[in-house]
Amino acid sequence: MNDTASFEIRLAQSEADLLASQRLRYSVFVEELGGGGATVDHGARIEQDALDALYDHLLLIDRNRPEGTHVVGAYRLLRSDQARAAGRFYCDGEYDLGPLRQSGRKLLELGRSCVHPAYRGGAAMLLLWNALADYVLAHEVEILFGVASFHGTDAGALAQPLSWLHHHHLAPEALRPRALPEAFQPMDLVPLDALDRRAAMAAMPNLIKAYLRLGGFVGEGAYIDAPFNTTDVLLLMDTKAMSDKHRAFYTRRFESRA
Repeated sequence: MNDTASFEIRLAQSEADLLASQRLRYSVFVEELGGGGATVDHGARIEQDALDALYDHLLLIDRNRPEGTHVVGAYRLLRSDQARAAGRFYCDGEYDLGPLRQSGRKLLELGRSCVHPAYRGGAAMLLLWNALADYVLAHEVEILFGVASFHGTDAGALAQPLSWLHHHHLAPEALRPRALPEAFQPMDLVPLDALDRRAAMAAMPNLIKAYLRLGGFVGEGAYIDAPFNTTDVLLLMDTKAMSDKHRAFYTRRFESRA
């Protein structure tokens, strides 16, 4: 278990913070998961894109690690007011976000969520989520959304989890983004009566399961991101529609234990 006394969680404050988060993203998304494409700089060993400068970067820092490797967890955040100034969300490249924009509600896009392998299974993700909850409350965010990824692009191998999401967690139509046609992958690959919950959950990434536990929904269709070697689904969560139980879990404070 990691010593939480050495942790600090805050928004990126410098170019060094941003670079360290991009190095973490390279380690996770490229080296660990086999991603690639235009956002990858193998020489510098970073994963970046032109939108990085526009986002808030929520970072989990281990003060015991040297500068440059001090970021051990990260989330990239873009509010709807920031997106208006930027002209787009990242997810606009994969989904038609018209229903979300037309809702008139305050939006927050989440992305590039990653945690260093040595810090998984402990306090790291809960600390990030607690800090995210503070951010959401401070900015009065009403809907959180972002793409989450399955490793690989073989939809057939993901038929059970994708179909489970389609049949049980499809977003209300009024808020339902749809994957863009150039890489649209239907998710209703298995009939409802042939679903295997155990198989679906076993193949479901932990981040997606966490959002589902909080009452999250998915958009229509998956998006096949061939360069990044992922099958993406759009997750969204309406904070006002969360049950009291879900809200209590989402906003609870983490208490370290000796």
